[in-house]
Amino acid sequence: MKILLRADTHINIELPVNAPAAKFTLTQILAALSVSLGSMQIGYASSYTSPALVSMRDNATADFEVTKQMGMWIGSLMPLSALVGGIAGGPLIEYIGRKKTILATAFPFIGAWILIMFAQNIPMILAGRSLCGFAVGIASLALPVYLGETIQAEVRGTLGLMPTVFGNTGILLCFVAGMYLDWRNLAMLGVCLPLPFMALMFIIPETPRWYISKGKTKLSRKSLQWLRGKDADITDELTMIEKLHQEYLELERTAPQNTITELMKSKHLRPLLISLGLMLFQQMSGINAVIFYTVQIFQDAGSTIDENLSTIIIGIVNFISTFVAASVIDKLGRKMLLYISAILMILTLFSLGGFFYVKSLQVDVTAVGWLPLVSLIIYVIGFSLGFGPIPWLMMGEILPAKIRGSAASIATSFNWLCTFIVTKTFEDVTGVIGAHGTFWMFGAIVVLGLIFVIVSVPETRGRSLEEIEKRFTGPTRRMSAVANMKPTPMSC
Repeated sequence: MKILLRADTHINIELPVNAPAAKFTLTQILAALSVSLGSMQIGYASSYTSPALVSMRDNATADFEVTKQMGMWIGSLMPLSALVGGIAGGPLIEYIGRKKTILATAFPFIGAWILIMFAQNIPMILAGRSLCGFAVGIASLALPVYLGETIQAEVRGTLGLMPTVFGNTGILLCFVAGMYLDWRNLAMLGVCLPLPFMALMFIIPETPRWYISKGKTKLSRKSLQWLRGKDADITDELTMIEKLHQEYLELERTAPQNTITELMKSKHLRPLLISLGLMLFQQMSGINAVIFYTVQIFQDAGSTIDENLSTIIIGIVNFISTFVAASVIDKLGRKMLLYISAILMILTLFSLGGFFYVKSLQVDVTAVGWLPLVSLIIYVIGFSLGFGPIPWLMMGEILPAKIRGSAASIATSFNWLCTFIVTKTFEDVTGVIGAHGTFWMFGAIVVLGLIFVIVSVPETRGRSLEEIEKRFTGPTRRMSAVANMKPTPMSC
């Protein structure tokens, strides 16, 4: 029984701190709710293998044999396909728009679930998981971009949290439904999830900044008015968007550069490397391996607590931790939360390693059978407070607007590549160095991540995007959001 948790794929992108006062308008709430339902599909798709592989291995419910190695491929193929989706997401959101890209992900999701539901062999399941992963990769990039361009900064901390909340809801839904449904019926339920999402996506508008980037000023005004409320004065905000876009176009005319050249400039390379570093330590902390194999960990540990109950408990803790992170991130700052996150994960990973090491010595650990659950709960809390959401948040804050599209695609794809490597190799690494060695390895990597944060990661709390970019690139003007993301060349 395997679990793959993807509750760390959503970001909040802040506008300058001097933005107009914002309100929780119903239209902004509706926009956030609509795109966040797409995140529920991500959570459901990511956690599907946890209950599904159990019934797939039951000869009574499957017409084919799922070996241990094939089960690993069924689980890990999705993040590998998401890597490709992350690369494709950059050009798509620029060429066809943010809204249409998000809406389009519903169709591969539906197709993937239908393919799995009627699967008669392993290749059909693998094809379905690949298609599902492609949609997940695109959505991982497109959802936060839409929110970053539509929701005002003052309420982005709350409304920007909705994708994570719905992603965790999708995970819990799959866990609970998996207790009663086999893998075919779980896939049937997956077919239904995109339907309300599609209906709501037809209601909300495209982002004003994308319209401006395409020269559609009237549609941009109409979209912004819808988002801010029919009685809101949008003149200043729309003027700012238009002005910044014109400055960007002028810069492109006077000093045109190709994407690779821009990425390699030192002023752009440093924030990109920081973003990639955060993504690396996020995944190499072992989160998806630890959660993916939660049940197996409890079985190997000989825990006195029921494995399925433990899984649900950890899912609920992750769900609740989302709200805790949202309430403190703008008070304590990014770096402080990363410090707390790293320390909690280091302590719990070394504790888990110690538990398995003592157990490998044939020592009776029944008296501390509760330790794996407590350790994993604290580990998930630590991850959810810092290394889960902050790498995505800071990707939106520190990547310069001129390279945001291509750089965000690189960072997103790199994250999914790391996810694939960790989940695919976890059992193999455990077989070589043992469970205790694996957890100690993850703990050592988090120690390196803590050092990386101390040395390289800037504090961005309370700073406008102009101030953040000036720190990296000098006194240049920037866009206030991801309005003009340049597409990633398909050859990259």
